[in-house]
Amino acid sequence: MPLTDDEIRGLRAKARELRCLMIDVTTWAGGAHIGGALSSADLLTALYYKYLNVRPDEPDWPQRDRFVLSKGHAGVGLASVLADRGYFPNDLLHEFNHFKSPFGMHLDGAKVPGVDASTGSLGHGLSQALGMAWGARYQGESWLTYCLLGDGECNEGSVWEAAMAASHHRATNLITLVDRNRLMIDGPTEDVMSLEPLADKWRAFGFQVVEIDGHDFAQIAAAVEGARARARRPDAVAPTVVIAHTVKGKGVDFMEDNVKWHYGSLDSELAARARASIERVA
Repeated sequence: MPLTDDEIRGLRAKARELRCLMIDVTTWAGGAHIGGALSSADLLTALYYKYLNVRPDEPDWPQRDRFVLSKGHAGVGLASVLADRGYFPNDLLHEFNHFKSPFGMHLDGAKVPGVDASTGSLGHGLSQALGMAWGARYQGESWLTYCLLGDGECNEGSVWEAAMAASHHRATNLITLVDRNRLMIDGPTEDVMSLEPLADKWRAFGFQVVEIDGHDFAQIAAAVEGARARARRPDAVAPTVVIAHTVKGKGVDFMEDNVKWHYGSLDSELAARARASIERVA
């Protein structure tokens, strides 16, 4: 069912709130991978506030949907979402990436409630997510597994090994999303190692491919709902990948599409500028 106008307005407002929280956490931490957290903020908002079947007060609920942040360096984004959803108190984020904090730059599933997989070594998240999807199938469970990849990590061979296995085993209960912001730590993806034609590559590996504007909640919703519907169909054979075209640093005018903000730190003045930019977005 398409999102209502009220739902879209609510998700946009929540995404703005979460982006401001990501800016605050980056400031408290002394630095974080903020660019890729901001580019994926709308995807995370749609998943955690509309689609994921989870219980924040019961993080290990066996019937929950699983989520794997393969681009684990964007943990500042996921930690902000999990705190806001009630997995743990927001105050704990003041210690993000500090000595003895449970929150490392890459979130540890053994320490942070709501984190289903410890990630950060790029290229491994899709394999972990596929294992979870297989586990659900073999146990006769109906929960779904979602995996958010960075586009830069799609130059890792292990991503394509997992994709090949997912297609071969018809893992339709695995929903893959790619944050296609076209920038990685070393520069534009197409300069470092060209990914295009990315959609055709996924199709060649047997996936149903959906391309969307990753900042348009109506398009995000249509893509996720379509993937969820295919996951429930007994005759479905192809897993779904959603290639979400996004902007690195989305919402912060001086960060947008700027590779220097793959990782960065903020003083109080820059943080105030960043929040003001986010709050100006309609």
